[in-house]
Amino acid sequence: MSYWRAARRILCVRLDNMGDVLMTTPAMRALKQSGTDRHLTLLTSSSAARLAPYLNMVDDVWAYDAPWVKHAATSTSEADLSMIDKLRAGRFDAAVIFTVYSQSPLPAAMMCRLAGIPLRLAHCRENPYALLTERIVESEPHAGTRHEVVRQLALVQSVGALASDERLGFDVQRQDRHAISELLATAGNRRACGRWLVIHPGASAPSRRWPAERFAQAGAQLANDFDGIAVTGSHEEHALVAAVCARIGKKALPLAGALSLGKLAALIERADLLVANNTGPVHIAAAVGTPVVDLYALTNPQHRPWQVPHRVLNVDVPCRNCYRSECAVPGHPCLTGVSPDAVLAAARHLLSCAVPRETSPVAPLRTPAQGPRSPGPVSSATRNVHPDPLKEPMICRRLHHR
Repeated sequence: MSYWRAARRILCVRLDNMGDVLMTTPAMRALKQSGTDRHLTLLTSSSAARLAPYLNMVDDVWAYDAPWVKHAATSTSEADLSMIDKLRAGRFDAAVIFTVYSQSPLPAAMMCRLAGIPLRLAHCRENPYALLTERIVESEPHAGTRHEVVRQLALVQSVGALASDERLGFDVQRQDRHAISELLATAGNRRACGRWLVIHPGASAPSRRWPAERFAQAGAQLANDFDGIAVTGSHEEHALVAAVCARIGKKALPLAGALSLGKLAALIERADLLVANNTGPVHIAAAVGTPVVDLYALTNPQHRPWQVPHRVLNVDVPCRNCYRSECAVPGHPCLTGVSPDAVLAAARHLLSCAVPRETSPVAPLRTPAQGPRSPGPVSSATRNVHPDPLKEPMICRRLHHR
């Protein structure tokens, strides 16, 4: 343990998606704050590396699409060897390898060993022998599952890194707040100061997508509750966003492919509510304190919204926790069993609990010491789902720094 306390240059390995990195920010913050003059480098996928400007607990972000993690393109052996050389040149004192329980840390551990990093920590199911210097024996899922935030905090706590702040981290930039304020002000009838809903109807995996027509129906039903509804998506989701907006009507603002990651976060921060599939924007909402209605497919249990008022909607099915990217059951019942009326009720419940916001269209810049605006417990609910140890008490609260 004394060796870990003395470690100054620490490599944090989190090679999957943006949401996974966001759920690891409390653990990385604990590492940063648990030593003197610590320098943290995050090694992550090229898609998650876009978070670099917004992670104030990390000093550097390196992009690497590892061949043992699912990516659009597979890295070459030359890229793998080059990364080992880069890690060796980084002269790290320690490496912490963050994984979900279905991933093996051993390929990353081998790279770190070859790079000469003397301390290497991970959860590991197999006996790693010399590949890891410290490990937590993998107990999931047979001994139950934990929220991803809890899992990673436990990992770093094992080497003395204690968390003083367990909230997700995303440092929204002042220029992005101003840009979103101007965007909403020009959206029609100068509604920037009013109540806004964000709908994010897409998701990378088909198994995590509530039907687009349901999003459209729910949005149309919620239109009277909001001054404007921003519908977000990627460049490839123009048709999806356009179809949802067409059903909602004149209050809809289509934003497919129109926002940088920073502006998307500023929009979600500005919004009174997010309605989305279980995907990256849900974790951004948790980081910035915006309540969420989460259409949560039962593919895996440990990625629910963290420490933000939310309602999780799904229908229990025998095939829960399938980890599939595409549903193998006709009709996709865990999500299609959720009606637009259920989303309407969940949204109105969260809105009724919210603390009224100030009407200034531009929020002041938050310093890292202030943290996200919603430090309180989670508001959570599900439809027809058996008891889950990841659920937290239902408490309706939202704090605003505006």
